[in-house]
Amino acid sequence: MFRLWAKIFKNNHMLQDTCIVNAGDDTRTHKVFQALDEVCLQFDLGKPIWLDKTILEFKRHRKARFTQDNFIEEIDFDYLEIQVIEED
Repeated sequence: MFRLWAKIFKNNHMLQDTCIVNAGDDTRTHKVFQALDEVCLQFDLGKPIWLDKTILEFKRHRKARFTQDNFIEEIDFDYLEIQVIEED
């Protein structure tokens, strides 16, 4: 089972969070992208861009933060954080 936890923060306060579960047979990369798509639908956000620093952070810590630099449109929060909390 694969689980990804997504949280939106503003002024060091969590405004929203959700947990996406995927029990499919896809690769880890596909599961991450599918979960991020689902998060963006739930939070009514545009899809963020994976910058080099975001990819490195995710590879190292299984966690990534998407700030205004990662979004094309304006966001009304400080950052979106995703974290893989369970992998099979």
